[in-house]
Amino acid sequence: MSSLDATTLEQAAKLNVLDSVGQQVPFGSLIEGGNGTIVVFIRHFFCGSCQAYVAQLASVKAEALEKAGKKIVIIGCGDYQPIKNYGETTGYKGPIYADPSRALFNVFGLIQNLETTPKGEQKKSYLTKSYLGNVLSSIWQGPLKSPHHLGKQGNISQLGGDFVFNQDGQCTFASRMKHTEDHVEVADLMREAGVEYP
Repeated sequence: MSSLDATTLEQAAKLNVLDSVGQQVPFGSLIEGGNGTIVVFIRHFFCGSCQAYVAQLASVKAEALEKAGKKIVIIGCGDYQPIKNYGETTGYKGPIYADPSRALFNVFGLIQNLETTPKGEQKKSYLTKSYLGNVLSSIWQGPLKSPHHLGKQGNISQLGGDFVFNQDGQCTFASRMKHTEDHVEVADLMREAGVEYP
């Protein structure tokens, strides 16, 4: 769970992400203010597993985040057009951004592969569907339901990660996905961020 050094953070702060209307926003501005920020890098916008994870993040109470002075920011590796639909699909009402160049993903050391949970390793609790169920969900939420977003979802082999930043913008927790079903349990992530959950 290696953290991020000052040089990496300085580099990341200058990179832009896109909001839901395509406006550029410096990453540095997302981790400023309050008592800190939880940043979740998801895979492509059609990924059924990540959608299930973000739906679980949506269950974190707004009052708990407010009490801790924390906010959650989601960043996907696709283009900005699917963002609005992604929020509606997952029920997540917080800020979602896009990094189509994946420059930020690269700076954060997020790797690419299409592996799933290794045999003998327990699947994460957010994975309530079977592998086939997730694939079908991805197809339904993607090409079938939103054909106009096809090609804008992002690189399907790009993995994400989960990070916690304190009020000074320093990274206090870092977890990079090793495979496509490897987000940190929401309860563990909230504990690291000092947010009450459930």
